[in-house]
Amino acid sequence: MQITPLSIEGAWKVVPRQHTDERGTFLEWFAGASFVEATGQSLDLAQANISTSAAGVVRGVHFAELPPSQAKYVTCPAGAVLDVVVDLRVGSPTFGQHEAVVLDDVDRVALYLSEGLGHAYMALTDGAVFAYLCSAPYAPGREHGVHPMCPELAIDWPTTDRLGRPVTPQLSPKDLAAPTLSQAQADGLLPSYEQALAFREQLKARQGGR
Repeated sequence: MQITPLSIEGAWKVVPRQHTDERGTFLEWFAGASFVEATGQSLDLAQANISTSAAGVVRGVHFAELPPSQAKYVTCPAGAVLDVVVDLRVGSPTFGQHEAVVLDDVDRVALYLSEGLGHAYMALTDGAVFAYLCSAPYAPGREHGVHPMCPELAIDWPTTDRLGRPVTPQLSPKDLAAPTLSQAQADGLLPSYEQALAFREQLKARQGGR
């Protein structure tokens, strides 16, 4: 397993080692010891989610208030998605920037997003399956979003699916009503970079004391 940081601090890409023979494939998509060594913190599993999406469906950009926010470890076990990490932490050197990574059932890459980061993805195949390991349970009153088509984010969403067929982004009513990055910042919804770093240090201290 190879775990490398993305261009946005607090996010990592995980490339598993796959073992394939005539029976199929086996891999570890999460390994606690390797994860701690690479990221410096453990992942306290509080909730595990699975979604399925038709090609063109966009989910996000979602984030949760700090503390405790919600760290996510995500992968696509079937089909393919374009996964996007967005830095929503005010004061971060990469505030407003994003990095996109294809997650699919070929390379079986996973991503880890620490607390305070925004997350979105677009399904590139029909029936794309998306799996999340989350550090905190879903809390509706603390969940927020930024519109995935916000010009300030400038995310280059695909216009075709994995087969080259044209797709039109499909958003939920909630995501369609989400504010722009500037609106979310003006409304005081976004976490600060210092707040995110401080919270992660608190987690490390707490985990180290176990």
